[in-house]
Amino acid sequence: MKIAVIGGTGLIGSQVVENLNAAGHEAVPHSKSSGVDVISGQGLEEAVAGADVVVNLTNSPTFDEASPAFFQASMDNLLAAAQKGGVGHFVILSIVGVDQVPELDYYRAKVLQEKLLVDGPVPYSIVRATQFMEFMDAAMSWTTDGDTVRLPATPIQPIAAKDVAEEVAQVAAGAPLNGIRNIGGPDVFTLDELGRVTVSHKGDGRTVVTDPTAGMFAEVKGDVLTDKNAHLAPTRYTDWLS
Repeated sequence: MKIAVIGGTGLIGSQVVENLNAAGHEAVPHSKSSGVDVISGQGLEEAVAGADVVVNLTNSPTFDEASPAFFQASMDNLLAAAQKGGVGHFVILSIVGVDQVPELDYYRAKVLQEKLLVDGPVPYSIVRATQFMEFMDAAMSWTTDGDTVRLPATPIQPIAAKDVAEEVAQVAAGAPLNGIRNIGGPDVFTLDELGRVTVSHKGDGRTVVTDPTAGMFAEVKGDVLTDKNAHLAPTRYTDWLS
């Protein structure tokens, strides 16, 4: 099976390509560096030509009010190219609970991306993942002031990027779901608790303080970023840290 992986050189995309090729498929990575631009449309028709499946792992360069425009333009261009090329399956990666946090610009943008795919002309699959373990350092840096990290007690269910990539590759190699598959890590933490686990393990001198107003995750109400019924990945956060 020939699979075009758009955004195939990033954290998830590079591993998706590796997994698919190891399974005997012909997965080809495409990105701006290879001359494929999802906003201008440059190189898209050539990238998806002859592909059975398109996996779109491109992401908005910002998380603010500009992000909906990115997903609108990129999906319009990709879906048009996929339809013209006779692609039979279109896969995107989204976020567990994304439709439950309308306060966040980026989450509204991802909901738009999902809607464009569902309403589009190509059979599809949406993989929704919980928060990546790899993003914890960034989440902490956003709310660090000197030696203090302020984090809300938002429940999250961290998942390793390698586990996400394995699931995306499996979905891409299968029949279109024409629906959503939720995946998550094996354990639920509050974000402030996860911060304390992280600094303790790393010997980091910072102190984590619970602050319900700190950072973008302060906008999240309840446990919508977790899903006890999701397909659970095997990697635990403490093992990943090690």
